Amino acid sequence: MADTSIDQARRLLTAPERRASPWAALAAAGLAATAAVLMAGVLVLGPGVRFDEPAATQPLFPNG
Repeated sequence: MADTSIDQARRLLTAPERRASPWAALAAAGLAATAAVLMAGVLVLGPGVRFDEPAATQPLFPNG
């Protein structure tokens, strides 16, 4: 009986083998493609594009 519980404990303590997942590779490729499209969009807009923010205003009566 002791031999079977020791063997069972050894089986439980061994690390499972990791297999490569095709879904993980597909997700990584999709993330890389999305990043490439976003970076291309930034390059197309370029440094000449400006988004003007409204000027900051100060209230006439700050205390009331």
